Amino acid sequence: MSDEFYRIKRLPPYVFAEVNAKKARDRAAGKDIIDLGMGNPDGPTPAHIVAKMKETIDNPRAHGYSMSKGIIGLRKAQANYYQRRFGVELDPEREVVVTIGSKEGLANLVQAITAPGDVVMVPNPSYPIHPYGAIIVGASVWHLPKGEGFDFIAQLKRAIKHCQPKPVAVIFSYPCNPTTEVVDLAFYEQVVDLCRFHGIYVISDLAYCELYFDDNPPPSILQVKGAKDIAVEFTSMSKTYSMAGWRVGFGVGNQKLISALTRIKSYLDYGAFTPIQVAAAAALNGPQDCVIETRNRYKERRDVMIKGLREAGWNVTPPTASMFVWAPIPEPYRDMGSLAFSQLLLDKAEVAVAPGIGFGEYGDGHVRIALVENKQRLRQATRNIKQFLSLDPEQIRRELQSAV
Repeated sequence: MSDEFYRIKRLPPYVFAEVNAKKARDRAAGKDIIDLGMGNPDGPTPAHIVAKMKETIDNPRAHGYSMSKGIIGLRKAQANYYQRRFGVELDPEREVVVTIGSKEGLANLVQAITAPGDVVMVPNPSYPIHPYGAIIVGASVWHLPKGEGFDFIAQLKRAIKHCQPKPVAVIFSYPCNPTTEVVDLAFYEQVVDLCRFHGIYVISDLAYCELYFDDNPPPSILQVKGAKDIAVEFTSMSKTYSMAGWRVGFGVGNQKLISALTRIKSYLDYGAFTPIQVAAAAALNGPQDCVIETRNRYKERRDVMIKGLREAGWNVTPPTASMFVWAPIPEPYRDMGSLAFSQLLLDKAEVAVAPGIGFGEYGDGHVRIALVENKQRLRQATRNIKQFLSLDPEQIRRELQSAV
């Protein structure tokens, strides 16, 4: 009997585990680690959402099986949100499905539409579930290099031209985790035209669409004429309403894809706990002041972090959206790669960040900094980083070599 399972063998070692293990050891040793590694919202879920869940949980009828596709009230609330925010009409019955977080929806949709050996195109770097959702189910991934010096549309055209077999789908996320990049409707129009022509599905992850810091709210691909012919879009309650642990997301768009995801889910789950879904509907239908407050909180944190990093001599471009800073490794340490630099930052500055290599090989020149601490702690983090960057890089390298 083999101890190695096919799907597990296809997954590489979890890169973030090394940083997490060192973080745990340092905390056990009494170090005050400032953890900016995981994108875990630290703000409380708004009170009116929690109150609705408490109210519903007292109803014994709400404790039975729910619906795998989501209760109709929540699907209608999501359709109304798309109408308000994007001017997009959705049929709650055939074009909306509730997921147990967007991550589950993405993975199960890829499972529904691919066979072993099918190809899915994914940017690199990318949020891990985008490539590994395909890899887990036996599909293959064509990586689309992303970042400075790469044109995404050109990479997409090249992949379509040279890939055999023809790709089934392309997955991307804007605002992007980890790179924070945003795109406009013109970008989506090019993608839709190209993928419609070649018969390729588009899966858009729009989890950070409400965390933007300028006067240009990120658009939805479904605003493009004809997008519903090929596209599904996933959103999440996690960041917008600080409901990460509640695990509520949505897939919306192309009826064929939504139907496939709904059918797969009908075999796998009975949906999220009904009181959670009722509370999620209250979030979407209720006052949106909390969304503005959350957006402003992340903007203030972004400004504190960027100011502090620049004062430390670390020149980082401020993101216009998301809850992250995508920071190029400072020049004296760039050649060591993001994993070693993240461990060094943890050791010398007591600040934990996510190594860019964890999002793909083209992310290895960066680290991702999550804005998940209050402004005082972020200022402390940048002071620690400034002290670290003032040290002699050559002396630090000698210390590292002698420790090996």
